[in-house]
Amino acid sequence: MLTNISVCKKTFSPEEYFDAEETAEVKSEYYHGEIFAMTGASFNHNIIAWNILAALHEPLSHTDCFAFPGDMRIQAEAKHYTYPDISIVCGDIAFAEGRDDTIKNPMVIIEILSDSTKAYDRGMKFTAYRKIPSLKDYILINQYACQIEYFYKTGFKRWESEELNGSEEILNIRSVGIGLPLKSIYHRVNIPDGL
Repeated sequence: MLTNISVCKKTFSPEEYFDAEETAEVKSEYYHGEIFAMTGASFNHNIIAWNILAALHEPLSHTDCFAFPGDMRIQAEAKHYTYPDISIVCGDIAFAEGRDDTIKNPMVIIEILSDSTKAYDRGMKFTAYRKIPSLKDYILINQYACQIEYFYKTGFKRWESEELNGSEEILNIRSVGIGLPLKSIYHRVNIPDGL
């Protein structure tokens, strides 16, 4: 969940944002001068993230790719910084100028949807992410039902999508060649109607 912490429409420079993040008790995202505090994640959100990172560990450990949890910041645009739930970078990591905690070249971004962020994740955030030249896959995971929206780049400014429903489906992340069964992604997740 994001909460705008700008007071009286005061805007902040990226440098002021980075300085504030160094001592902040909670993470915040930055969008063109505004700072948005992030609140804690639910049980389902945390279990899904843990399941995915655990499933990615072994296949990525023998490659030049790294999977990062939600503490690694991404530069989506010149004045837009986010904390995706999971990101994957392959090859050399390009950091934002003067930073070692902000990546400019993710190949895969995974967001776990909540009621408070799903419109942002599908809309403005995805619009910004599509401008990242290295990004090949954008994955939106529903934490309330066994359902995933998978967007993948097929050409210059061309994206296609597919929807996965049910525990027998497999999420095939094309750019890294890894298949994740939905039953593994949703293992031990509390879904109201079950998987």
